[in-house]
Amino acid sequence: MFKLLLIQTDLPKEMGSMAAQQEEMSLKFIDLAFKGGPIMIPILLLSVVAVYIFFDRYFAIKKAGKFDSALLEKVKMYISSGKIDAATALCKSTDSPASRMIEKGISRIGRPLNDVNAAIEVVGNLEISKLEKSLPVLASVAGGAPMIGFLGTVIGMVQAFYDMSNAGNNIDITLLSAGIYQAMVTTVAGLIVGIIAYFAYNILVSKVEDVVFKMELTTSEFMDLLNEPV
Repeated sequence: MFKLLLIQTDLPKEMGSMAAQQEEMSLKFIDLAFKGGPIMIPILLLSVVAVYIFFDRYFAIKKAGKFDSALLEKVKMYISSGKIDAATALCKSTDSPASRMIEKGISRIGRPLNDVNAAIEVVGNLEISKLEKSLPVLASVAGGAPMIGFLGTVIGMVQAFYDMSNAGNNIDITLLSAGIYQAMVTTVAGLIVGIIAYFAYNILVSKVEDVVFKMELTTSEFMDLLNEPV
């Protein structure tokens, strides 16, 4: 009983010491970030840009990938009944790239099928360009952040050697710490931002390809609908 009470009284002390250690580690991390120097500012800005683009494009692409499978069946029913206006209104009420492509195709009904297909492809290309908006910027962050980090490394090493040359024979390791800190911290920060942006870019590209596949499938089904005998 006495041992159990002793353990319980020591537990808050251990938890307090662990919290203090975690706070000290976080402070050290912040100090290291500051030791990276001015180069850390563009790296931080690039990280914010990368996070914003990823979430903005992720939700936009996810929304574009949602498609009502019953839409084509309803369009087919309206077209078969000669209700072209109703089919057009149905497509306008549905906010998706596929519905806008079908709407364009409906507006070209009565013309040669090649013209209808060409009009649908134009709208499809426009929709794809909207989905891919800002992706080149994300790719630039993936390639540019490590380069900026390496630039900070070079600047830090130059600073370290400059301090070494000015010290003469009185070389002290603390004299070189500022340049070495900047060299290492900027490299790590640039690589972290670049790696995250690289994976984020590939995730978005993969999701865009899935949406493009659905759009192509919808186009094919719509053209088959127009080819069906009345």
